[in-house]
Amino acid sequence: MSDDHTQVQEFFTARAADWDTRFPDDGPAYRAAVAELALSPGSAVLDAGCGTGRALPALRDAVGPSGVVLGADLTPAMLEAATRAGRGLDGQLLLADVTRLPVRTESIDAVFGAGLISHLPDPAENLRELRRIVRPGGLLALFHPIGRAALAARQGRQITPDDLRAEANLGPLLAVSGWHMTSYVDEDARFLALAVRQG
Repeated sequence: MSDDHTQVQEFFTARAADWDTRFPDDGPAYRAAVAELALSPGSAVLDAGCGTGRALPALRDAVGPSGVVLGADLTPAMLEAATRAGRGLDGQLLLADVTRLPVRTESIDAVFGAGLISHLPDPAENLRELRRIVRPGGLLALFHPIGRAALAARQGRQITPDDLRAEANLGPLLAVSGWHMTSYVDEDARFLALAVRQG
């Protein structure tokens, strides 16, 4: 594992046990973000960097019993917390690196990534890997249940111009990775960028 991966794993391992109790009110924001994907019953969807699986119930409801829901995360402790919370019933949990997914090319209709972008070691390359598994015309949702300014304030820092999630940075980053950003919302209560797979 690279140093980047080790740091991410250590960060989330230390926080897995109480992750859901620290952010108990985020459920409706996850459901609203999943709704924006407008998934059809029977669709296949991946929650990339699923953590404790908070999006999985909403994703399962969206694709119905005939759909496929996968949750992939690098950190065993997060997947263990997801299992304890019963979220393994809503989707198949995979211990997997989103930079090298054990998923067939063009087999997924949509990817949901909550808080994902800031933890990618090589964002352009990693977004290309997500593109690989999504069918042409499929969707990507990059979500956070708090906007950039509110998150920075919570963490006691300032937003910098090189923030990957800034609209001026994210649009071109997605474009070079084979995605076209179709909508962008950054408000206190949520961050949500939607993109469609090109080609």
